Amino acid sequence: MESRARRKESLAFLPPVPPDRRRDPKVRRQLSGPAMRAFLNVAEKWRLSVEEQRALLGWPPESTYYSYKAGQVRTLSYDMLMRISLVLGIYKDLRILYPERGLADNWVRLPNSNPLFGGRPALALMAEGGMDGLYQVRRLLDGRRGGWN
Repeated sequence: MESRARRKESLAFLPPVPPDRRRDPKVRRQLSGPAMRAFLNVAEKWRLSVEEQRALLGWPPESTYYSYKAGQVRTLSYDMLMRISLVLGIYKDLRILYPERGLADNWVRLPNSNPLFGGRPALALMAEGGMDGLYQVRRLLDGRRGGWN
């Protein structure tokens, strides 16, 4: 079994996937396992319930979700990979904006006075707003940290 550090190091050298290849089933298959593992790690740090996780993933059937949790990940849909990408970007933005891990990991649950959220936590918009809700939170955080990277 590959060590976590070695896996992280090997991922650092993966070239970005060009936009015209992102819908290719072979490419999606290669990305699916690592993407789901990363999502589940973020979900654990954010203390997301099963329902919150399923909402962020686009409501896969419960049995499918539990298969993912058990490590049985087949080729994910383009939509689900995009959702995971947005969640990972939000997680990255929060870690940059809030170096204190407790605040970074709890931010999605805190009431937010930004008009986008109407006093509700960002997680509400992310879970209830579908893909658009995820994009809105990502754009807001990217703007706060100074760019989309």
